[in-house]
Amino acid sequence: MPVGIVVRRLPGVTRWQKWTWRPVSLLPGAGPADWSVLRQEGEAVEYHAVTLPLELHRADTEAYLTTLSDKVPSIYVVMRPLEEIEQDVPLEVSLITASAFEGQDYADTGDVLVEKIPMPPGLIAWIRDFVAMHHEEEIFVKRKRDRARIDLEEDGIGDPRIRQLSDVYRAPGRKPKDSLQ
Repeated sequence: MPVGIVVRRLPGVTRWQKWTWRPVSLLPGAGPADWSVLRQEGEAVEYHAVTLPLELHRADTEAYLTTLSDKVPSIYVVMRPLEEIEQDVPLEVSLITASAFEGQDYADTGDVLVEKIPMPPGLIAWIRDFVAMHHEEEIFVKRKRDRARIDLEEDGIGDPRIRQLSDVYRAPGRKPKDSLQ
């Protein structure tokens, strides 16, 4: 499903950062966009930054269930800072995902910015229907222990440089207390 990302630009709070950029909402079923201005109020501007496909996969239904069970179900938006600072737009919105696990993986790298945007009700219903259709619970199978007795043979005990079998754990070169003369 194509989903548009709305990014808000606000004036920065320090002299080192002129603007702050933050994704604020989603537009399910949106058409193509290239940083089109949606709304302007003083210095605050909202852009329809980009429209990206939201892809769902059968193997990720567990992650979608985790996302849907959050207090506020959200889509994860992955953005990369652009190298060229002189551009008007300093971010590239590169990916959106409904997988909480994938969002966490991207957040752990530190190379990208990851933001959670609350899902509209229609998108929640679409993902919930997908999960209901494709989710299969994994049956827990307890691993059974191998019954082979590996403790019957004392292989590799102690130091091979010690010739006697009486105390295989003593350090080599050290004489027992009884043999001090």
